[in-house]
Amino acid sequence: MISRKSVADKIAAYLHHEIALSELVDWAERALMDEELEQQSLTDLRDVVARLGLADVRAFGLTWENCEQMLRKLGYAARVDIMMAESLSSSDR
Repeated sequence: MISRKSVADKIAAYLHHEIALSELVDWAERALMDEELEQQSLTDLRDVVARLGLADVRAFGLTWENCEQMLRKLGYAARVDIMMAESLSSSDR
């Protein structure tokens, strides 16, 4: 069953570079065809998952703002944390 949380988790995984855009799109396409969407959130889930399924099409793309809007529609908020990258060499700083 696809829930608001499971979709928010997929968007978060993409934003954290844990999955590639192509993986997110594949997941969304499969979810729309094969999975059952949580009934209490059906309209919002269908809209967001359908939008994610189009993210690899140049005309649609997927921006940070798009992710923020979709997360908000699902009842979540995005937050950015900036920290010093430990893997940077001293010449990159």
